[in-house]
Amino acid sequence: MEQFYVFLQQLINGVSLGSIYALIALGYTMVYGIIKLINFAHGDIYMMGAFIAYFSVSYFHLGFLSALLISMAACTVLGVLIERIAYKPLRGATRIAALITAIGMSFFLEYVMVFFVGAQSRAFPNVLPALRIEFFGGKVFITGKELLIYGVTLFLVVLLQFIVRKTKTGKAMRAVAFDREAAMLMGINIDYTISATFALGSALAGAAGVLVGIYYSAVNPLMGMTPGLKAFVAAVLGGIGIIPGAALGGMLMGLIETFVIAYGQSTYRDAVAFAILILILLVKPSGILGTNVREKV
Repeated sequence: MEQFYVFLQQLINGVSLGSIYALIALGYTMVYGIIKLINFAHGDIYMMGAFIAYFSVSYFHLGFLSALLISMAACTVLGVLIERIAYKPLRGATRIAALITAIGMSFFLEYVMVFFVGAQSRAFPNVLPALRIEFFGGKVFITGKELLIYGVTLFLVVLLQFIVRKTKTGKAMRAVAFDREAAMLMGINIDYTISATFALGSALAGAAGVLVGIYYSAVNPLMGMTPGLKAFVAAVLGGIGIIPGAALGGMLMGLIETFVIAYGQSTYRDAVAFAILILILLVKPSGILGTNVREKV
């Protein structure tokens, strides 16, 4: 019975981590769906969101909601600027050129932050009241931080689905993802649509940065590298370019990593994530919810 309680507790922890991965993976999958670019700077936008929230709380004494909204707004602007400055000029270039630029932008953001704030970790202030809901006589529990992560993630995923499915901008995104040339001929503003995609994805990454700062109570300039890569694995796992697939992949990645740590193999948690990527690419390259499509050449 004790093992069952441990399993339930790790399930709760895994869903918390998976929720954060899901928010980051959604940005990857949206950008890839529109312009077929793996935006490796996306994990560092998540890091910027965490730091913006940190400074908002530490120096301006703002509450959680205010810090979250400011971080999402700032990351939205940052994502659009990165797209306009670094990616738009390369839209007609080869994919490898855009990929190298994305990697370069990732290192640029990381070491700009190292230059200005230093490489050391900083303790994220506690902005939530202590809350702990216990089950089975205290053997299984959910904290206020975890409930907050569940609620914010669910709200943002539902909101994103509404924007993509019901708004004019969302319909334009789906049209561009399906056939960019045809969408252009139908009068859709391609530049605006791509910028809107980066804006939405970056806002979600900013929210994930705030949540992870609260969850782990620490931020540092290099915090976006590994989670960013794992969120990319999550997007591939679920089916890159598919929004529900990214959410599913993020949840699975969080659960897998948590159970690997819980059952005594924490040293190999990163190796497991990338082993999953290799396995998926070998067995089903399109991901769990993806379908194989022919690429036009």
